[in-house]
Amino acid sequence: MRASGNRNASYEDKNKIVGGTLYLVATPIGNLADMSQRALKVLEQVDFVAAEDTRNTGKLLSYFGISKPMVSYFEHNKREKGQMIIERLLGGESCALVTDAGTPAISDPGEDLVRLCSENGVVVTSIPGCCAVVNALALSALPTGRFCFEGFLSVNKNERYARLNEIKNDTRTTIFYEAPHKLQKTLEDLLAVLGDRKISLCRELTKLNEEIIRTSISGAIEHYQQNAPRGEFVLVVEGCLEPQTSQAFWSDMSIENHVEHYVSAGMKKMEAIKQVAKDRGVAKNEIYKIVNAD
Repeated sequence: MRASGNRNASYEDKNKIVGGTLYLVATPIGNLADMSQRALKVLEQVDFVAAEDTRNTGKLLSYFGISKPMVSYFEHNKREKGQMIIERLLGGESCALVTDAGTPAISDPGEDLVRLCSENGVVVTSIPGCCAVVNALALSALPTGRFCFEGFLSVNKNERYARLNEIKNDTRTTIFYEAPHKLQKTLEDLLAVLGDRKISLCRELTKLNEEIIRTSISGAIEHYQQNAPRGEFVLVVEGCLEPQTSQAFWSDMSIENHVEHYVSAGMKKMEAIKQVAKDRGVAKNEIYKIVNAD
């Protein structure tokens, strides 16, 4: 009985709110019933809350009957507000960091605040909960033992293709985030660079209209040509089954066909020429001369 009492006491000690501490508080990604008791306790007892969008977080806190001072902290003010938050933490206040949905600091400017805390000797602890990456992986029916998370791909075509070419031989399951208006283009780029692999498309996770589509990349392209995508997506893509360790995908292509490969995937001709030059390790003017020879 005494041992049990000691364990309970240790739990209570761990759950105490301590000044000068940053708490990373995971919030629901759609279903408010997923909010944990520990997360609610932290939000109730910290000195202030740093939020990606104070309006959204204000609604969440109000739903649970919590009133708390808030400061905005997001991508475009993280440098200024991050330093201000650090100063308040060094002054002995406690802060809960939340994002609009899910776990802070995962594909989120909160990672910068955690780094600042580390550099300034501020204690950081995490209040675990929802994370769309893990939810989608578990639902994907793809291998979960080894995986990598790529977040959102760049909107710049060259940067996007460069990133996809970096990971195309990775045998791990790969996870991306994507917005509905960019989904079709992203699927086309995945097909062009990675080939036609298995994919699980997850949307509206934990919500009433949760949908998991398990198909191939080409099948997904066909599906969303007929059905307009809605909601934020998590894409879980099968890893490479046969890594191209001996030769690149373009090794048997002529330079003209190599350029056409990228053009057919959506690149402009000059962008394709630059990418081919990068693939082959030659000057782009050499590729240009060959492609435009009479």
